[in-house]
Amino acid sequence: MLEEWEARRRILELTSPGSVIWVPLELALDQVIAQDVSAVIDSPVFDNSSMDGYAVRAVEAATGEQLKVNVMVQAAGGDLGVHCASGEAVRVFTGAVIPQGADAVIMQEDVERRGDRIEILEGVEPGENIRRRGSDVCAGQKLLRRGEVMTPARLGLLASQGIPEIPVHARPLVQIVTTGDELVEPGAPLIPGEIYNSNSPMLQAAVSKAGGIGAASHACDDPGELKEVLSRALAAADMVVIAGGVSVGERDYVKEALTDLGVITEFWRVKVKPGKPFLFGRHPDGTLVFGLPGNPVSAYVTFSLFVAPVIRRLLGHEVTEGTAGLGEVSGIATEVMSNPGDRPHYLRGICEGGKIRLSGTQQSHAIFGLSRANCLIRLGPEEVINIGDPVSGFAI
Repeated sequence: MLEEWEARRRILELTSPGSVIWVPLELALDQVIAQDVSAVIDSPVFDNSSMDGYAVRAVEAATGEQLKVNVMVQAAGGDLGVHCASGEAVRVFTGAVIPQGADAVIMQEDVERRGDRIEILEGVEPGENIRRRGSDVCAGQKLLRRGEVMTPARLGLLASQGIPEIPVHARPLVQIVTTGDELVEPGAPLIPGEIYNSNSPMLQAAVSKAGGIGAASHACDDPGELKEVLSRALAAADMVVIAGGVSVGERDYVKEALTDLGVITEFWRVKVKPGKPFLFGRHPDGTLVFGLPGNPVSAYVTFSLFVAPVIRRLLGHEVTEGTAGLGEVSGIATEVMSNPGDRPHYLRGICEGGKIRLSGTQQSHAIFGLSRANCLIRLGPEEVINIGDPVSGFAI
């Protein structure tokens, strides 16, 4: 059996960011930028007023002086070509072009208006209340670096440059294939021996949360049907994630079907709990194939450990063999946690307010406890965490 970090390393060695596409800004939130982006214009584009007030020549605007107000008014918008002559003040508003001849803006609160004249109540210095061209961004300046995640503010920055779209890595299409005669779709009636298919919607949602595009199909425990479903999935997707049928039972046909379809199994079984019967392979066309255990908790844990990092790598995130889930969490244990086994055990936990506790029953079928969890807590073989000890894990 492979160590978990070695399994992740081998998977990531065969994974690189996907093809680059251009998307409009309104679709770019939370996506990873695929190329550096530089400014195309200065910002501000022109000298402009940061206040409502009067554009003046600072040397003439000392306290107690009076200036005649020009009949022209410069508001934000088109440059009217107003000139501020000696002894004059020009009424301006926030964002307005600075009139020629002026070198400062005095706030309207610092003057007293009397007809067509103002009296200066508090003088100004040259450059005061003026936003100079290029004072925030200069044309050619690097704005964003490859690998940065798009936030609302970064989208605003690009929009301020007149940039309508950005390069990102294409979201991978991930085909979820569930297997088993016992599975019934939610909403249908059950007969004794049947259970509802929870893996399909759960894993599709996990794909979306990691950044991919998920689709799902199902195959009964019939070698011919399974092979047909997997063939269609391999042809359509960048990644195929199979839930169930990868163990050694008499009705576990997945490995045989994949081999018949040309998939090369890179490894099978990982030293981790839950989720030891985990399979990773590649089709000759480059499609990555992941075989997860059928128990929902085991499926979700192995997805978080080995599939989510691949999706994030394809999207351009920085991912290493030490990366799992959707990022790291840490806190202080509020209860004793132990792993008496010889494999690393990922317990499902709740991290809140800097404290971490278990989310409930830790058996591989116990989906209620999983539903309460927001992190995975890794305990090494025979490791014990006591109350008050620091704990780290991965967000899910």
